[in-house]
Amino acid sequence: MGQPADRASREAVEPELPPGQRLQRGWPVTHYGPVPKFRPERWEFRVFGATADGDKHCWTHEEFSALPYATVVGDLHCVTKFSMLGAEWGGVPARALVEIAPPAPDATHVMVWAEYGFSSNLRMADFMDERTIFATHKGGELLTAEHGFPLRLVVPHLYAWKGPKWVRGIEYMTADRRGFWEERGYHNVGDPWTEQRYSYQEEPGDGPEL
Repeated sequence: MGQPADRASREAVEPELPPGQRLQRGWPVTHYGPVPKFRPERWEFRVFGATADGDKHCWTHEEFSALPYATVVGDLHCVTKFSMLGAEWGGVPARALVEIAPPAPDATHVMVWAEYGFSSNLRMADFMDERTIFATHKGGELLTAEHGFPLRLVVPHLYAWKGPKWVRGIEYMTADRRGFWEERGYHNVGDPWTEQRYSYQEEPGDGPEL
């Protein structure tokens, strides 16, 4: 026998969420510390570390704003257990930035650096995912300061803490090391579909070698 009509129709419209998550209709503001003041004349985006040419690459805010712009549709899954689905993000795809300033062949990870020394580490494969984007817009509108203006990283297939607000640069790395929240007990990978929330859940190979 089939499912009752009301249950079948409900399941057809209810989106699939990672385990332990609840659907969020709005977009709560969540961050640690104060909202930084944006000073465009002082703002600079840097790519450094294990770059292919060994040099550091820098862009002013005006120069970064002129880089190739694209839009992606991706979810945002917060480790606090809310999920915002199907958002449209506009900005510079991570892949486009990598093409402009490529990593060295032996680079395996990226450290994303943001204001106040905040950081988050990513595997190169996660950083290079087709939907990973340095977002300046959501839904066609500029991000607000509280949501990361002028620039935040969005990595839709990982928990949202892996994509910091107020990003100022990336460091290519030839070995993994933990970022801000990863040093404070959060999982080194952060896959919401397997509930990789905390470091005690890590399996061999999930974190940096000791």
